[in-house]
Amino acid sequence: MSGPSTGPADRTTDRTTAVRLVVRGDVQGVGYRAAAGSRAQDLGLVGWVRNEADGTVALHVEGPPDAVEEMVAWTREGPSSAVVEGVDEREAEPHGPSAFDVRA
Repeated sequence: MSGPSTGPADRTTDRTTAVRLVVRGDVQGVGYRAAAGSRAQDLGLVGWVRNEADGTVALHVEGPPDAVEEMVAWTREGPSSAVVEGVDEREAEPHGPSAFDVRA
């Protein structure tokens, strides 16, 4: 008999949702990506976050609908060092990554 598992799979259900987010404002060079990665991992989500050339931060987030909703709400505030002016959100297809990656 195996013990309980830990990690993102614990929060998965038969319903996985995915969103693509673009965060505008003073969001680069202020720890936004690292904070987003920590928050996503705390929520048991998978996907990625990266800086874009136009000064925005892009995220792809997958997981249970309630956890994705919590992450979307978090992106509208971000860490205290960021100034979020807006977040563009659209549905995305789940890709099934195994972790949440903080990309350059």
